[in-house]
Amino acid sequence: MYTIILFAMVAGFLALRLYAVLGKRTGHEQALPKPSEERVPLPPLPRTIDQVPEVREPGGRAIESGAETGLKAVIAADSSFDVAQFIEGAKSAYKMILEAFWKGDEETLGWLVEDDVRAGFAQAIADRKAAGHVLENRLVVIERAMISEAVVEGKNARITVRFDADIAAVTRDSEGNVIGGSLSDAVETHDIWTFARKLRSDDPNWKLVETDEA
Repeated sequence: MYTIILFAMVAGFLALRLYAVLGKRTGHEQALPKPSEERVPLPPLPRTIDQVPEVREPGGRAIESGAETGLKAVIAADSSFDVAQFIEGAKSAYKMILEAFWKGDEETLGWLVEDDVRAGFAQAIADRKAAGHVLENRLVVIERAMISEAVVEGKNARITVRFDADIAAVTRDSEGNVIGGSLSDAVETHDIWTFARKLRSDDPNWKLVETDEA
């Protein structure tokens, strides 16, 4: 009898400990996303616009001081906008767009960039094919993605991001011979890309509307 009571007490104590660890939310949990067809949109949480959330990367702060006013305007116009989520999305877009351009994948570029930028990419791809050149480039690492400017123009938002990255690049001719670059030596690259989106539209995606070199 005493043994059974002892086990019951131990089991009760363990249950309480498990609840203390697993049953409470600390605010740092991140739920796994459901498949897109199962997602249920949630109403946006109220958000203050007095201060732009500080986002940090391993290399330092990811928002230049001059961009804070513009970001406040974006948040004021669309309370669902999240700075950290945007930066991660911009990194993914940077990688996807570069890889699509290198491969000559104009279909993927079509839904990632606006028409003017797509036309520029298409012309460069056509020139490359005409010369018989093939790119074997690889994005080694994005050292930093920093928001340098943000602005709201009517119902549209534009956010400019500076990317500091290392890229290994090789160009081959039609016979497969290397005519430039090296995959063993990465080159520091500094790009300034501007993304735009119509605020509060059904399409949540930001598209690349302008590119430049830093």
